[in-house]
Amino acid sequence: MTSLYKVEQGQAHPLGATVDPAGVNFSVYSEGSSAVTLLLFSAHDDVEPVQAIPLQSDENRTFNFWHVYVRGLRPGAHYAYRVDGPAGTPEHGYRFNPDKVLLDPYARGVTKALWRRGDACGDGDNLATSMRSTVIDTSDYDWAGDRPLNRPMHESVIYEMHVGGFTRSKTSGVAHPGTFRGVIDKIPYLRELGITAVELMPVFLFDETEGERTLPDGSRLTNYWGYSPMAFFAPHDGYCVSPAEGDPVREFRDMVKALHAAGIEVILDVVFNHTGEGNHQGPTISYKGLANDVYYHLFPADRQYYMDYSGCGNTLNCNHPIAEKMIVECLEYWVREMHVDGFRFDEGSILSRGPDGSPMPYAPVPWHIELTEALADTKIIAEPWDAAGLYQVGYFPGMRWAQWNDRFRDDIRRFVRGDRGLTGAVATRMAGSSDIYQPGGRAPINGINFVTAHDGFTLNDLVSYNGKHNDANGEDNRDGVDNNLSWNCGVEGPTGDPAVEALRERQVRNFATILMLSQGVPMIVAGDEVRRTQQGNNNAYCHDDELTWFDWRLTATNAGLGRFYSRLIAKRRDHAELHRARYFTGEVNDRGLADMSWHGCELGKPGFNDPNSGVLAFTLGSSGDGADLHVMMNMEDHPLEFEIPPVAGRRWYRSVDTALAAPHDITEPGEEEELSSATSYRVEGRSVVVLVSADRSGKA
Repeated sequence: MTSLYKVEQGQAHPLGATVDPAGVNFSVYSEGSSAVTLLLFSAHDDVEPVQAIPLQSDENRTFNFWHVYVRGLRPGAHYAYRVDGPAGTPEHGYRFNPDKVLLDPYARGVTKALWRRGDACGDGDNLATSMRSTVIDTSDYDWAGDRPLNRPMHESVIYEMHVGGFTRSKTSGVAHPGTFRGVIDKIPYLRELGITAVELMPVFLFDETEGERTLPDGSRLTNYWGYSPMAFFAPHDGYCVSPAEGDPVREFRDMVKALHAAGIEVILDVVFNHTGEGNHQGPTISYKGLANDVYYHLFPADRQYYMDYSGCGNTLNCNHPIAEKMIVECLEYWVREMHVDGFRFDEGSILSRGPDGSPMPYAPVPWHIELTEALADTKIIAEPWDAAGLYQVGYFPGMRWAQWNDRFRDDIRRFVRGDRGLTGAVATRMAGSSDIYQPGGRAPINGINFVTAHDGFTLNDLVSYNGKHNDANGEDNRDGVDNNLSWNCGVEGPTGDPAVEALRERQVRNFATILMLSQGVPMIVAGDEVRRTQQGNNNAYCHDDELTWFDWRLTATNAGLGRFYSRLIAKRRDHAELHRARYFTGEVNDRGLADMSWHGCELGKPGFNDPNSGVLAFTLGSSGDGADLHVMMNMEDHPLEFEIPPVAGRRWYRSVDTALAAPHDITEPGEEEELSSATSYRVEGRSVVVLVSADRSGKA
């Protein structure tokens, strides 16, 4: 093979492929290996390398870092590694195999043009069907002054969405469905809705063919969600206009820049708990072949097997110094070079597990993420549990971390479906879950409140099904959670009964209203605002089809509900009392109202200990000249009369009544309906009413 490029010693740091005006420096970590070869390819689909560069241990190795400088190589080139080491010793933790072609863990781009997953498993050379890393010059981009937005956490309203599913349906009408550019085309919709941040389900490179199968009816199942990363630094090529030859980094940046211009932050759902290499039978893609015993938790008695705290076949050994370095440098890269505003960490509790798998009180990774200056203004959100039972809601390591609050989800679901005796729990959740966060010195902004998430029922399905209907997954409906705390409003699934449909939509409005009235940071799922359905499937991880895609016809069919969400989010934004950064103190304003006070149908009698109660009310007294709020929630099945507190110098006006049909269910600013001198309000069964105070001139 002819040597096209001159090679030099190179440097150990930084890791990855680093471009300068004269060439590219390559560095990769591989502990225990005896030989490393760098393969260079001209095109993304070239089978044979144009140059193979054996690295010499005495010249191109600094401790466990293998490095080389290739003079004259330019961005756009493709590369991979072959690594050799002790053979036949998987029981000792090594999985070196020179027949396998490996990705660079720090690759900024990857092409899968030739990829065949099965060939990366077992024995045999997979050069002809392996992936290639891509040399990318990240300095070659005009950000036009863009930077992360740094919106205060307490002002955030998060919109969880799947990049592909958001526009992949033909109903989206975008030029490039299912891509980063498709998201750009829908920014006007997001702005109208009023959300402040999109939380993108995994956009790190993943393998769509993992778990791929075809059911007897011909439907094709695939890895849709993407919770199986193969390269943490590389955007997923499947979200590009041209996956084989496109520029994922540029297209991702274009999306971020456009979202920022619209005032919308970008939060990434990141997966550092495991990789797409799976268990001992899974493919060798990168980490296994470079330093298997460094990157993964291995079974102590027989190190050919993997400890599986993630439920996905392997577990990343996050608190090993090399893995910690990769995770932190990866996050810093996405903030520095890609202008990302925050991260949500899937199965985040794994970040706190030490080398032996036990949780560490001062785990290096979460504390390093919290304290590094490069991420000081970045939102960090943990899913504070893992698949092995570690549950850390309220005490996830670190103080700044926000946490998914599943206790909010469960208590509010039960309350709205009609379970009794929950008024005390609901009050605690709506006031910011002080029982969870305050004892450790945390604040309401540490809680991410949600009713639904990607994993589980959509909001429409939560009010339309009593049980899961996952038959389309091909697992005989055994997969997915059985206890959904849902209620079908009297009929299982779709119905033509207008009374049932009206009740379901009211329940959707109830959930939305309670979520937006609660202290903490609200998160909604894309499509819930227009009743997107998955037909009762609560585990649609494998459906890249109409079952999971956003049906944009719903924005017209359910326009009234979409308007309700938009106005509700705006009301939350406009009323500072609804998004406090700190807990209530009991301070009383000059109108005689405390910053928060609790009631039932009678003022001052919330019935927290009443096992039969399904009602709750509260008043939020504004500390300044802003409007006070009075909220009445009746989850019983019949109307009830609620007392209204006096407000000195003002009158009460109706702002929201979920029992009313659109557009009367929620008012436009300044159009609230005056209650005159009424001292009570009749709240229909299964509904929420919000009143605002205004001075005698009628200005709210």
